[in-house]
Order: sequence, then C-alpha cells, then structure tokens
Amino acid sequence: MSAAPPDVDPLVARFLERRDEDAFRALYRRHAAGLYGLLLRLTGGRASEADEGMQETWVRAIRGLERFEGRSTLSTWLAGIAVRWWREESRRRAREAPLPDEELLPPVPALRREIDRVDLERALGLLPGGYREAILLHDVHGYTHEEIAAMTAVEPGTSKSQLSRARSALRAHLAGGKA
Repeated sequence: MSAAPPDVDPLVARFLERRDEDAFRALYRRHAAGLYGLLLRLTGGRASEADEGMQETWVRAIRGLERFEGRSTLSTWLAGIAVRWWREESRRRAREAPLPDEELLPPVPALRREIDRVDLERALGLLPGGYREAILLHDVHGYTHEEIAAMTAVEPGTSKSQLSRARSALRAHLAGGKA
C-alpha cells in the first residue's frame, strides 16, 4: 500500500494505507452529490450518461488516488477527472455519430424574457462543450479560474476568456438569438 502526503484528507490516507472500504464509502458519500450534479449538467441532463461518467470518474479516481498530492481539494481533483472523462466521451461520440439531417432536428423554441430553470438548462445545453464547462465549473460549482485551469490543463487567463465568451453566448441563447 502507498502512504499519502501528510496534509491529505485522513479518509484518503486511510484508504490508501489499508484500502479501507469504509473510508471509500465515506469519501463517496461526501463527494457523490456534487460530482453527479456536475456530470448531469455536462451531459445536458442525460442521466444515463451522467451515471456512466460517475462510475468512470470513481474508477479512475481509485486507480489514481496514489498520485493525488493534495495541491487542490479532493472535490476539485474529482471534478477534473469528470471533466476529462466528458471531453473524451464527447470526442468519441462525435466520431461515431452520423451527422443529423437538419430537417430531422427539432426546432429550438423561442426563449422567454422571464426564464425559468428549464430554459436555463436548455440554453446551457446549446452551448459548445468548452463554454458549458466554463459556466458550470465557475458560476455553478464555484471553482476559481486557477482550479479550473488545473482541471482542464489551460491557463487561468484562458479560463477567464472562455467564461466571458460563454456568458455572452448564454445571454444570446436566452434572448432567443444564436451565439
């Protein structure tokens, strides 16, 4: 078994030292809801894909936990794994999916001025993946640009500019236009 760095969460250390199942369960309970919420939003509300992402994120986390150095919080580290999984999955699906016939695509309903949660979720789903990630990670989940940069392997300035563009695109979608 591997020893954890001294400043790492005691549950992480206990899991690494003894592969303690109770420690894993406690870590899972602590982080599952936030992680699932992130995955659900990344997948555009598709629960089956979020479930798949949740499973894959935890499998990757357990395999890589020995490399967790505690430079970020465990929730930030887990969110990074989830974001990377979603990016890989999106690229894989894009390669495999046939191009849709535009006539078969459902029309996007005009969005009202007074938006509700459904409208916001729909507008988020219309954003390109990188923009959706920027808004979800920063505005919804509260990560700093430095944490987002670490998760997504970009510079903090890139994270800031993506967020700015994402907010503009979201405003355009919510106003009924296209970004």
